[in-house]
Amino acid sequence: MTDKTIHKTIIIGSGPAGLTAAIYAARANLSPIVFEGNQPGGQLTITTDVENYPGFPDGILGPDMMDLFRKQAQKFGAECFYKHVSKVDFSSSPFKVYVLEEEYLAESVIISTGASARMLGLDAEKELMGYGVSTCATCDGYFFKDKEIVVVGGGDSAMEEASFLTKFASKVTLVHRRDEFRASKIMIDRVLDNPKIEIIKNAVVSDILGSQKDGVSSILLKDTIDGKERNFECDGIFYGIGHKPNTDQFKGIINLNDQGYIVTNPGSTLTNVAGVFACGDVQDDHYRQAITAAGSGCMAAIDAEKYLEDL
Repeated sequence: MTDKTIHKTIIIGSGPAGLTAAIYAARANLSPIVFEGNQPGGQLTITTDVENYPGFPDGILGPDMMDLFRKQAQKFGAECFYKHVSKVDFSSSPFKVYVLEEEYLAESVIISTGASARMLGLDAEKELMGYGVSTCATCDGYFFKDKEIVVVGGGDSAMEEASFLTKFASKVTLVHRRDEFRASKIMIDRVLDNPKIEIIKNAVVSDILGSQKDGVSSILLKDTIDGKERNFECDGIFYGIGHKPNTDQFKGIINLNDQGYIVTNPGSTLTNVAGVFACGDVQDDHYRQAITAAGSGCMAAIDAEKYLEDL
């Protein structure tokens, strides 16, 4: 099936970046269509309370916030579809975007497919994400004042999360599966010098215990050398094992960096393909906040509007 309409802009991915781009593009009369992907609303839909987004002094639930973004985009004429883009062809204009066998054509494309936090693959993660399990210290650290928490990982991001979380937690335990850290020396030294941080090496988290009602109560730690398991009490667990940008369908088409993030021109959302723009966590491996993603979504829509005007 082919949708013969040539759309002014197609937005691939939702979340704060894609839906903000949709609001701006719709208000610019670009009649955007948004393919929301496998996780409509993005990572905020697996977050409970969002307290650091301006305009919500009492906080707001992540899914509720994304519903508001979506409704605002739709109010101005954006069309949102719960469909996943399987492949793209940006070799000539109009660009081709595919949802399985369905082909859609567009004069410009905004990519906002985000990045997914790496998980351990435990069943408990699904139940307890947002209830004591977190992938973002900046977002959720505040909820763990005077609590004892665990950070999993051995790289710079884990060290950074552990150090940051000592502002709130009474104690932070860093759990790493190996004997050696892969983090930079300065980050390791910062952690070692912090009296609030303890380190457990050669151990992996094999289970997380708790409930949505009461949060995390403890974790099971498995020794990687002798295989023995032990219960370790804590009030929460943070993952510092990195993110994977959702860019598989753009490999070989859009320039990516070594980590797989889309490369954009400095100070803009332009990619190496004229008429294709990228915003949000898919091109930001540094800030990864709802507010910065939304800001870059605004930039992408303005960049796309200017591109179309210049055509």
